[in-house]
Amino acid sequence: MDDEYEKFIRRMNPPRVVIDNESCKNATIIQVDSANKYGILLEVVQVLTDLNLIITKAYICSDGGWFMDVFNVTDQDGNKITDAGTLNYIEKSLGPDSCFASSRRTSVDVKSGMEHTSIELIGSDRPGLLSEVSAILTQLKCNVVNAEVWTHNTRAAAVMQVTDEKTGGAVTDPDRLTMVKRRLFPLLKGGNSYRKAKTVVSNGVTHTARRLHQMMFDDRDYEHMCDDYSLNDKETPRVNVVNWHEKDYSVVTIQCKDRPKLLFDIVFTLTEMQYVVSHGNVEAKGPEAHQEYCIRHIDGSPVKSDAERQRVIQCLEAAIQRRVSEGLKLELCATDRVGLLADVTRIFRENSLSVTRAEVTTRAGKAINSFYVRCTSGYPVDPKIIDSIRKTIGAIGHTLLRVKGCPDGSNPAPQESSTRFLFGGLLKSRSFCNFGLVRSDS
Repeated sequence: MDDEYEKFIRRMNPPRVVIDNESCKNATIIQVDSANKYGILLEVVQVLTDLNLIITKAYICSDGGWFMDVFNVTDQDGNKITDAGTLNYIEKSLGPDSCFASSRRTSVDVKSGMEHTSIELIGSDRPGLLSEVSAILTQLKCNVVNAEVWTHNTRAAAVMQVTDEKTGGAVTDPDRLTMVKRRLFPLLKGGNSYRKAKTVVSNGVTHTARRLHQMMFDDRDYEHMCDDYSLNDKETPRVNVVNWHEKDYSVVTIQCKDRPKLLFDIVFTLTEMQYVVSHGNVEAKGPEAHQEYCIRHIDGSPVKSDAERQRVIQCLEAAIQRRVSEGLKLELCATDRVGLLADVTRIFRENSLSVTRAEVTTRAGKAINSFYVRCTSGYPVDPKIIDSIRKTIGAIGHTLLRVKGCPDGSNPAPQESSTRFLFGGLLKSRSFCNFGLVRSDS
């Protein structure tokens, strides 16, 4: 009966989306109104984030039976959203014809399909880990077509989509899938006997960022934070939780360096911890983000104890830091082939680079990859390393190496823990069509 009543309410009050490109000089305003339901804020934020839109300001109100959000958004270059296709997609995804409000999706979106096999990895981070993982996948005739890898607090998590070298589709042989798990699992255990390692193989599509957050949250990466992990006092997130007794809310305030997808990371974590955001204000002032949320637990209660308050703070700090990528960003475009990832990572290790985060994408036979690298010593990348990479890439021909930022150390990236490694690299690279190097804080 409750489900039928909710359907009736939605039919009487369908979601409404208003997109305004006139009222604000430097941003597109998107307003979403709908009947309220737990998890709806996350679904709306996810739609905007998956389009790589930058949310510069937001007002959230979902107290009672109605939900209203107002977002100021821009594209990656800071311009208003004028592309008709993007605007139409937003209206369809969030408007009356959408299904986002019909029910709360699970925290992991999985759709059946046979285009690829999804591999989820969680374990101890160490130098050369992904190099060994990619080498094993190459040996087993698996091609990595999409992947995202995060490292945080000595832990590494990855969601990788692989295809069969022969068929170009999902790997379906049960014996082979068992072999993949058997070969990868020992690499993830590392020296932490008290921390678990896990390898999961399935056929389907996973919302990668949600899954990575959930995997690290379940792994409790927010506990036992390394003293040397914090970037510095200015870079460390400032999170506070106090109870507003007159209104029976808990108020969460967050100040940290602004970056893309920050709002998604915070909203996902609060939702995963079963808190409801009743009111919220989000604003990016220059390089810093200021966010404030009035929250209650799903049972209607505010934060009840100091231990719960500390857990909320720790989990939000971890959610913010998982995606932080100080240092240099290496962007690669190459003809896709089996073993490309293994080849790319070796050149990094040969030049004393470690990778703290990575995104691997394949489109129309081209691999478009981003690697966030640091020198293994923890210091800014030496310009001699850049020269070495340039010579190696230049010897291949038809390549381009672009350097943006200050790899000479005049604008040094903060030092991180020596335990925060992921990629070591393997074979010498070949068949690259483009190799870009830029500094990124995204």
